[in-house]
Amino acid sequence: AAGMAAPTMEERKACWGARDEFWRCLDSHGDDAAKCEQLRKAFESRCPQQWVKHFDKRRDFLKYKKKLETEGYQPPEAAGKS
Repeated sequence: AAGMAAPTMEERKACWGARDEFWRCLDSHGDDAAKCEQLRKAFESRCPQQWVKHFDKRRDFLKYKKKLETEGYQPPEAAGKS
């Protein structure tokens, strides 16, 4: 199927560029996806769907990692108690 073809270098660059713009938008709006809807659509239209899934997971992972680095590890059971 045509959709399974490996993206060309141009397509990869377009995808990564769209991803970076979308992520920058999320960063500057505190991850408010509604504010970045247009960029999200561009990201989804320029990247293979597998990549979109992969990058979404990657961003969640990076955010989690950053949170750990800035706040330290919080044991789940301690989260509910203040």
